[in-house]
Amino acid sequence: MASPNPARLLSRLSIMFAAVLAVAALYLAKVVFLPLAFAILFAFLLAPLVSSLERFRLPRTLAVVLVIMGFASILGCLGWLVGSQLIQMAGDLPRYQENIDRKLALVSHPGDTAFTRAKTEVERLSNRLEQIASGTDNRTEASGNMVSLPQQPMPVREVARPTGRLDQVGGILDPLVTAFLTTVFTFFVLLRREDLRNRLIGLTGRGHLNVTTLAMMDAAARISRYFQLQLTVNTSYGAIVLLALYFIGVPHFILFGLLASLLRFIPYIGAPIAATLPTVMALVAFHGWTQGLLVIALFFCLEVITANYAEPHLYGRQTGLSSLAILVAAAFWTLIWGPVGLVLSVPLTVCLVVVGSHVPNFEFLAVMLGDHPPIPPSTQLFQRLLARDDHEASEIVESYLGDHTLVQLYDDVVIPALTMAERNRHQQDLTQDAERFIYQTLRDLILDVGDRDEAEMQVEEQTREESPKRVLCAPVRDDADEIVAIMLAQLLQAAGFEAKAIPVERDSRVGAIAATEQPDILFLSGLPPFTRARSRRLYNTMRSRYPDLRIMIGLWNYRDDQAQAAQQISRGDVSEAATTLAQALAQVQAMVEELGPIHPVEQRLA
Repeated sequence: MASPNPARLLSRLSIMFAAVLAVAALYLAKVVFLPLAFAILFAFLLAPLVSSLERFRLPRTLAVVLVIMGFASILGCLGWLVGSQLIQMAGDLPRYQENIDRKLALVSHPGDTAFTRAKTEVERLSNRLEQIASGTDNRTEASGNMVSLPQQPMPVREVARPTGRLDQVGGILDPLVTAFLTTVFTFFVLLRREDLRNRLIGLTGRGHLNVTTLAMMDAAARISRYFQLQLTVNTSYGAIVLLALYFIGVPHFILFGLLASLLRFIPYIGAPIAATLPTVMALVAFHGWTQGLLVIALFFCLEVITANYAEPHLYGRQTGLSSLAILVAAAFWTLIWGPVGLVLSVPLTVCLVVVGSHVPNFEFLAVMLGDHPPIPPSTQLFQRLLARDDHEASEIVESYLGDHTLVQLYDDVVIPALTMAERNRHQQDLTQDAERFIYQTLRDLILDVGDRDEAEMQVEEQTREESPKRVLCAPVRDDADEIVAIMLAQLLQAAGFEAKAIPVERDSRVGAIAATEQPDILFLSGLPPFTRARSRRLYNTMRSRYPDLRIMIGLWNYRDDQAQAAQQISRGDVSEAATTLAQALAQVQAMVEELGPIHPVEQRLA
């Protein structure tokens, strides 16, 4: 086993040490970093408005002041509206006092029901078991019933220290300081945003100018899209809540709809908090339980649809975060900064993913938190085949085929997976059983997806010319070459050709099969790395027997110069080899169009 590279190991250790220091700094200095994070996010939101005012020739300072004052006014109006509605709701509660007392009495004294009788029996049995376990069986007769006399421990009550005025002032002062610092930081970030951008570029170095610029543009675009989508989703959520509560008849439905929109900006805990107040109001305002249950069902259905369908598809695609990454980010930033970290969790994690996408040393962040698959579909397919999981391998093929064409599936997924299988086979990393399973499963998957296109292929057969060109696809060496030949034959049939793939066990009889099938074009299918020598021998054999037969060469997934390889195999007769199935289709169609009608096959193979 090769020893690890000391430079790479030192680089990884330094990155881990820097990450630990960064987390410690974020936790210990959150008094500074928390307002700064809010200021940067507000700057993303307000910078377009400042730029719009500057187009009207307003000075930068005046434009920033106007935008911040306008934003603060909007937040103040919302706060005043919510506060006034809450005061009005608190003033209306005495009207429902009778209903509140009746329902509290019903809950505390449910009456003689089957549930209460079962609860009483369970409590009696539990007390009896405690007596037996403790070895005490003190009993006395009272009214003909057996009553236990448990020993009563001396009650101990802890008296808390009375809260002083300084503690109360500190609880109010912390949010005020955070708000003040956020306002100041936002003002200076908006005022000097170009200077801050240039300083950041200068900090990363001129040699990384392109990377830094792309990262900043990417982060700004993703965070802006996230805020826009979040505003749209939460506003729609609040509007639906407002209308539904109006039809249910819950008082103060405007307040509850507004709170639902605002509280949903706090991930995970905002929606339950928003559902609590209207549920309590519905329970105390109505005599029955129906309205309260309707409110609970409303919020439950809305949250299931929004959190499980709307948000993962919208936020995940636009921000580049996976659903699991959003959950982990919420837990991490809450641990660092408390409940306020929930609001900042997604934007801050987006910045981390952007850094991982553009800086190679932090690529692990994009792999762990990003929405892109950590490994390509071809590697996933090969890994599932190694694990002998044909069901999940079929799901990978089906999923990719849902968004891509059959040619793209073969070129981007199946052929690279076959290439990895061939490489492992030649390195003797595959057992014979694993090799048979991989090739047989791929052959079955290809035949299955090909049979689905049979109806479409029959329609194309009705519209193509009366005498279609015949193409014979011959594997050069082994099972992998045969599988690609089958894929090529399927695609050629869909394109209007009469194509057929030769089984690999009959590759030594290609000449005899060609004489029987009488093809117009012979396509040699070979999968690197060990296919060029066999392709050269087969090409020379077929050329010597049939000088006029048009022969084409496929070196699938070949990374080197395919034109040079084709000339070496054919000794200059073939100018270029196809490396993808899409390229092979184009070459066959171009050959037929360029050379025109092909002479009868019997004359060329006589």
